[in-house]
Amino acid sequence: MSYAVATEPLWRPGAERIAAANITTFSRDAEARWGRSLPDYPALHAWSVAHPEEFWLSLWDYGAIVGERGEVVLEQGTRMPGARWFPQARLNFAENLLRSRDDSDALVFWGEDRVKNRMSHGDLYRQVAHFAAALREMGVGQGDRVAAWMPNLPETIIVMLAAASIGAIFSSASPDFGVQGVLDRFGQIEPKVLVAVDGYYYNGKIVDCMDRLAAITDGLPSVKRVVVVPYVHAKHDLSHVHHARVLADFVKPFLAVTEIPFVRLPFDHPLYIMYSSGTTGVPKCIVHCAGGALLQHIKEHRLHGDVKPGDRVFYFTTCGWMMWNWLVSGLAAGATLLLYDGSPMIGNGAIIFDYAQAEAMTHLGTSAKFIDGIAKAGLKPGQTHDLSALRAIFSTGSPLVPEGFEYVYREIKADLCLSSISGGTDIISCFVLGNPTLPVWSGEIQCKGLGMAVDVFDESGVPVRSEKGELVCTRPFPVMPIGFWNDPDGARYRAAYFERFENIWCHGDYSEITVHDGLIIYGRSDATLNPGGVRIGTAEIYRQVEKLEEVLESLVIGQQWPPGDASDVRVVLFVKLREGLALDDALTDRIRRTIRDNTTPRHVPARVVQVEDIPRTKSGKIVELAVRSVVHNQPVKNVEALANPAALEQFRDRSELQS
Repeated sequence: MSYAVATEPLWRPGAERIAAANITTFSRDAEARWGRSLPDYPALHAWSVAHPEEFWLSLWDYGAIVGERGEVVLEQGTRMPGARWFPQARLNFAENLLRSRDDSDALVFWGEDRVKNRMSHGDLYRQVAHFAAALREMGVGQGDRVAAWMPNLPETIIVMLAAASIGAIFSSASPDFGVQGVLDRFGQIEPKVLVAVDGYYYNGKIVDCMDRLAAITDGLPSVKRVVVVPYVHAKHDLSHVHHARVLADFVKPFLAVTEIPFVRLPFDHPLYIMYSSGTTGVPKCIVHCAGGALLQHIKEHRLHGDVKPGDRVFYFTTCGWMMWNWLVSGLAAGATLLLYDGSPMIGNGAIIFDYAQAEAMTHLGTSAKFIDGIAKAGLKPGQTHDLSALRAIFSTGSPLVPEGFEYVYREIKADLCLSSISGGTDIISCFVLGNPTLPVWSGEIQCKGLGMAVDVFDESGVPVRSEKGELVCTRPFPVMPIGFWNDPDGARYRAAYFERFENIWCHGDYSEITVHDGLIIYGRSDATLNPGGVRIGTAEIYRQVEKLEEVLESLVIGQQWPPGDASDVRVVLFVKLREGLALDDALTDRIRRTIRDNTTPRHVPARVVQVEDIPRTKSGKIVELAVRSVVHNQPVKNVEALANPAALEQFRDRSELQS
């Protein structure tokens, strides 16, 4: 079952806003340059996919990329994987993010309600210069790995830019990862330098990191230097941490350095190593290139997000989620980055809107779960805060349901572009996202990304419309991973994305292209339910259940039924209720009736079970597959990937699941 098609959009941009949008300027320039007729977004998107050399060349020039472009845009353009973009180009990622050296804000930071500071473009450049000089002095060079076990602090951005400036590869994890979770990631890539925080604030409390840092360092024999960043402590005993120095001491010999000798490298030189969630085994190490990340992020910030120089862009993220990497690239668009670390629910979520008001935030990025949470908390930020500067809200992490869309326009702001976006760590960017010149329809992602040949295939590999299927990309794009770390023949990389359909990227999202040419994501394909052979996206059930005031969150799986019979499943729904409530027959019946009335009988759970907590990854995604494994008495291969691994025990040996 699909969402009901709305008859009117929630928002339409006015003619003045459309005319002033970056994407409009880009489109007019492309028409003049290439002699194309691009009267609307469908025509612009079709051109960007059919003529990739023209599109990506135009984007390079529009983004004023610093570097040598070369004459060739694309080689082996029909191969996936195997296509090569800008094979003659030379550039440096950090050089493109550090173009300004003036006194205006580059970074503003809030650590909950405890810490506030800001850094100018000039100060950012100088601090990157100091750290890069220290790295060079200790022999860090092209291809070496620099790892950061850090919160979303300005120092994390400094370290990344310093590493990128000399051609080192940067990788990060947030400090809420435990020792084994960090070793499962960094242990595979063998960093030469580890940068770590002394502790962090969460929900008003200090969480110390020093003992865990000592254990992590012991488990990383490749590390030659540990740089400790002070955040919550004034004094530090580093005697139990091998090779450790405090940040100030590490850079002190290089404070006179004022210039960065940026090393210009090939377009496909590795920039980042990212990690899959790791809930089904040791995380995959996904390698992304500098040129691809730069071009794609400039496209998404400037064209799809309409970020302009001087805008103030915020995304709630940790350094264990690709949205951190995405946010940082906002510097290349001339934006000020508004950084936040800690719980987003300080003041029931009001702190994010306090920040928006205080710093004249123009773009607010968050998760669908945050929007649902503040809606259930009864927040009305449009009444309590001055959000006059806010032009766009980005939402990702899980599907944003229609009720979330409607809440934003009713209680936050009526005149903004609400951009639900979807892509992931695999591409460090988006396949489908927003557009400031298109209407916003309830429950729908606005459009396919420019240059991304996105489609939805049925089981046979045939494109479908207004039907559910697999989200695919049928042509190469510059931000495809270079490959996986320690995968010399590319076998694991090909298996991850190209086994389902030959020469087609299969992303693993269960999706639908709507009558508006927008997208709906129904959940991950590997978590799709299949009772009686009928495929059901988990988001369809979550939407109905979480309408109920009593239900805070839910998680649904398919349980083999009868037990041990893999030929069929029944739907089992787990619910987390508001504090003090207990699941009784009346509420169970109302949950089932709500699902039946708004979907189909196939969606109705055979069992509804109350739990105290819903397990999720560090980036906030619920983990249906891990719960399914526990229910079927199968091992969960990497509980270190979870933010709350103890929650899994609630699902083991439940009597409700035996009948």
